[in-house]
Order: sequence, then C-alpha cells, then structure tokens
Amino acid sequence: MRKSKYNSFDELPLMLTVEDVSHVLGIGLAHAYEVAHRRDFPTITLGVDGCIHRAAGPELLAECRRLGGCKTGDAKITKAYLLPCRYVIHTVGPVWRGGGHGEREQLASCYRTSLALAQAHECETVAFPLISSGIFGYPKDQALRVAADTIGQFLLGSDMTVYLVIFDRKAYQISGKLFADIAEYIDVDAHTDTRRERLRRSFDLQSQPLSVYEDAAPQYASASVASGNLDDLLAHLDAGFSETLLKLIDRSGKKDSEIYKKANVDRKLFSKIRNNPDYKPSKPTAVAFAIALELSLPETRDLIACAGYALSPSSKFDVIIEYFIMQRDYDIFKINEALFAFDQSLLGV
Repeated sequence: MRKSKYNSFDELPLMLTVEDVSHVLGIGLAHAYEVAHRRDFPTITLGVDGCIHRAAGPELLAECRRLGGCKTGDAKITKAYLLPCRYVIHTVGPVWRGGGHGEREQLASCYRTSLALAQAHECETVAFPLISSGIFGYPKDQALRVAADTIGQFLLGSDMTVYLVIFDRKAYQISGKLFADIAEYIDVDAHTDTRRERLRRSFDLQSQPLSVYEDAAPQYASASVASGNLDDLLAHLDAGFSETLLKLIDRSGKKDSEIYKKANVDRKLFSKIRNNPDYKPSKPTAVAFAIALELSLPETRDLIACAGYALSPSSKFDVIIEYFIMQRDYDIFKINEALFAFDQSLLGV
C-alpha cells in the first residue's frame, strides 16, 4: 500500500478522478479503477468510457455489473442498447509502469481478445479507441504502434473492417530525425534541393527497368498522338488502373487480400476496383497500392498514371511518398505518420 498525497479530507477536490481515488486510498491505479466500478461506489464516467455509457443508457452499466469484472488484457462483450451498433466490447488495458512489467503484451492482448470476441459474434466492423493511452498513462506513440501491429496481424486472416480512432495528435509523432530528414527533402527551394536530386539520380541508376511489368504497366507513345485520328486513339487506350493493378498483384505472387490489407484498404473498396475496369480510386488509394506492392519510383508513377495521377515535385504529399520509395521504406504505418506530421492525406481508406 502506498502513502496518500492528501493529508486530510479538507484537501480533497470536489470530484475525484480514478487517479485521485488511488492517492486517497493509497492503492494502485488498477485497484482504484476496480473500486470505482463497484456497485456501491458513486461515479460519473468520463472520457470514451463515459461517452459510451451515456449514449447507451443505464442498461449497459447494469449488464456490465453482472459480468463479474474483467482481468487486464481480457475482454467481455455486452449488448449495445441505445447505441447504433450491435455490441460493446469491454477490455481493461494495462497501467503504464515504465514498460518493463509486461505492458506491451497485456495491451496487445486487449486487442486480440476483443477482436476474437468480435469475430465469434460475426461482427463485420469494429472501432477501437487508443486503449490505455489516457489516465493509464501508456505513451501514445507506443500505444498506437502496439494497436497497429496487433490489428494488422489479425487482419491477415480476417476480412473484418477495423477502425482505430485517434483523439490526440500526440499519438501520431515521428522521430525528430525523420521529421528533419523529410523536411529537408521536401524543401523545394532551388538552392537547397540538391540532396533530393542526388538521391533521385542514385535511385534511377540502381532501379531495374520496367520490363518485369511490361504487360501490366502503361506504355506511352506520345509520337503517335499527332499522327492518329481521335477514333483510333480512343480505340487503343492503355490498360486502366483496375486491370494494371490486378496484373501487378498476380505478378507479385501474393493474394489479393494480402495486398489490399497491406495498402490499408478495406475489402469493399477493393471489390469495387476489381469488378469495375473503369473505377478511378483516389490518389492516396492508388499510391497505397504502389506502396503495398513495393514498386520502384518509375513503377509507382506508371501505376498511378493509370488512374490519371502523377507525382509532382511541387506537392508535399508527392515528395514525401517519393522520399520513402527512394529509401525503400514501404512501411505504410510509418509513411502515414510522416504524412500526418506534415498535414497531408493518409494512404488507404
């Protein structure tokens, strides 16, 4: 038992948080959380938990009290009552104690057990907050990485749509060095852009020709435009985005699901692309598939050109994408962190 920081009841605030309860009673934060959820303990729930309970109505709390508690890393499921969904999944995340007490595995278990429950109840869509990153003190950037890794691993074997709802910009933070490197790279001032040009020339010299994609990548014949009539040109259009993408996936030797999940795209959107040869995705979606396929810079340009897009040296989004491709870093989570840091659209859906 730890010593309370309060010396008398006169020092107590009018309303107590779970952390205050921990200090008043001299107990650990996890124990205080359990106490605050006892039937005879008057509470007002705040944050995500409070919002869910207020929206669902008192029946949700009544059912929760019949669950018999929930261990850290475990999950239980209830009806959703007044909420516009079928179920609410409840899980208890770990309290951050420096990272050396199994917090990462416990947090990953929260997502795994919750997703297993959702799958067992045939849920098609699940939305998570960033578990344990509030009063439990789990560093937001680390909590986000655990969530993304665990959910990503689950989705390799499931077509469920999973949303991770981020309320705080602090969760999306890239290292100072990476930010500085990208900031230097995207500086399009003519006098400071020599580093980017050196990298691009180096990459172009090392890149393999597009012959491995000759059947899939669009071939441009600008010289024929002047000599052919419009009807002839329209009759010999290059392959569209859908056809090109599917050929590239076939050549990669991977399953469709592996690629669209790696691209952060859901099954419904991929089905639209697959079934509609004329479907035109958004630029972030087109680029996401290039990243998932780990295409080179010339190959990426060819693929997104099939959807009518190009990479421009005057676009911050485009230059950031170029930076990661030239570094051969195809971690879409890391790329999205960087895009978010520079206030750009994220890849995928």
